[in-house]
Amino acid sequence: YINVCRLNQLKRVSSYLCIISNVTFQEEQLNNNGELHLRRHPQLKVKVVDGSSLAVAVVLNSIPKGTSQVVLRGRFSKVANSIALVLCEGGIQVVTLDEEDYKRLKAKLTPEAATNLVLSKSYNVSKTWLVGDGLSKDEQLKAPKGTLFIPYSQFPPRKVRKDCFYFNTPAMIAPKHVENVDSCENWLPRRVMSAWRIAGILHALEGWNEHECGDMILDTQKVWKASLKHGFCPLTKISAA
Repeated sequence: YINVCRLNQLKRVSSYLCIISNVTFQEEQLNNNGELHLRRHPQLKVKVVDGSSLAVAVVLNSIPKGTSQVVLRGRFSKVANSIALVLCEGGIQVVTLDEEDYKRLKAKLTPEAATNLVLSKSYNVSKTWLVGDGLSKDEQLKAPKGTLFIPYSQFPPRKVRKDCFYFNTPAMIAPKHVENVDSCENWLPRRVMSAWRIAGILHALEGWNEHECGDMILDTQKVWKASLKHGFCPLTKISAA
């Protein structure tokens, strides 16, 4: 499923952009995160953008300053992989409870950065959890009291803990000059847009002449700065169950 979004509402944009917005389209096992689509359509005249880079940037900037350790839970994905690599390389410990995820990540890290990747059998190791699809109720119940759940997935986890806090899925507040904006997803507040959709708009505004799909990840700092430059604002709302 491909959502073609017309960007004429932003006065500086008059082109069309192809945005991959369906979760199943991005599955690595299904079509290598959309790369198969490009192979089948090599003459495609629009850019295919899965939005992973901005989603990664939003999650990284949602982690409280001073955090030294995070728990990574939920189904492994392109976004989760990129977040974990950036954190480990930046000196922040990433704890995973899945041995396969641990092996996959460790293989991509330098020996120095790999020291920040931890395989644990205990859930009670950190109060900052980065979570994706597949996070179960039982896992949430094992988290320490006061845990902050930060989703890296397009869909939010079911909130089951009243003594913990839940951040929104990767998203940003739309620029003030963008009119007639309600909510991008029914679980997001008004005037808040999903990072995956914003990424397509930024791609067009900046005139980036490259696809973002498959294993491709753009410079997350560049994408984050571009979002701020064009008036998108970080979302800081945290809620309890």
